[in-house]
Amino acid sequence: MAPKTTTKKTGKTRSALQDVVTREYTIHLHKRVHGRSFKKRAPWAVKSVVAFAQKAMGTSDVRIDPKLNQELWARGIKSVPHRIRIKLERKRNDEENAKEKLFTYASYVIVDSFKGLETTVVDAE
Repeated sequence: MAPKTTTKKTGKTRSALQDVVTREYTIHLHKRVHGRSFKKRAPWAVKSVVAFAQKAMGTSDVRIDPKLNQELWARGIKSVPHRIRIKLERKRNDEENAKEKLFTYASYVIVDSFKGLETTVVDAE
């Protein structure tokens, strides 16, 4: 059974099943690494993706897919892509000694163009 959590303002209980959601975002990495020295751009981009996922999904535990990490580093340490499309999945943590009930899994989405893309909710599969 899914654990129940209470909200601060209303005091009503909320199921963790409703907290499981998948969304696709476009992150503008160029503005996040602007002004960084060349040898710190790709590591800073990875940290920026983690910070974005924490803020967007509300979980402190963020796990990055190896394909996403590979895509961030594909053009070297100093030439990070200007934009990147990612899929953030908030999942239940089934480990026994887990500090939090939920974690976020960030993966890479291949797109032809970033024109007209918006944040979309992906159906759970």
